[in-house]
Amino acid sequence: MKIYTKTGDKGLTSLIGGTRVPKYHLRIECYGTVDELNSYVGLIACQEIDPHDQAMLKEIQDRLFTIGAALAADPEKSKMKIPDLLTTDIELLESEMDNMNEILPPLKHFVLPGGNTTTSYCHVARCICRRAERLTFQLNAESFVDEKMTIYLNRLSDYLFVLARKLNLDADTDENIWIPRV
Repeated sequence: MKIYTKTGDKGLTSLIGGTRVPKYHLRIECYGTVDELNSYVGLIACQEIDPHDQAMLKEIQDRLFTIGAALAADPEKSKMKIPDLLTTDIELLESEMDNMNEILPPLKHFVLPGGNTTTSYCHVARCICRRAERLTFQLNAESFVDEKMTIYLNRLSDYLFVLARKLNLDADTDENIWIPRV
């Protein structure tokens, strides 16, 4: 199978279902941003972190592929069976955050991104996740988007924030707190 097809050389690409759209189409922006997020999640997982956190990030990558596939499909024409995103996927993120929060010190200040390289990757991923969420909500205004996808992205951005705090704790790195100048 060749990777290059030359079918996109004129600025159009195909959705699952065959519909041709410009490469700048909002649907393409959505799944492209989810793909960018997935790449950063993979970068975090490649760091020297707890094996449980690595396994969880691998699970998240799988869910992001599911979301990307759903966003890449034309809801009017696609006949392809795409894996479902489940409510339990959202609940897993919530449970993981609850578990991490049990060991984290109470949050008394806003936290600036940073601390160490790995936590900085988490913060970059969190920002990309928020962008993916915003774009997906925008797409939902003009085309069907399963509500579980936007909810999952919302929880995932929260999870990435909490994970950054936990990874700082694991590395014995002080949190980079914001003390406003007044």
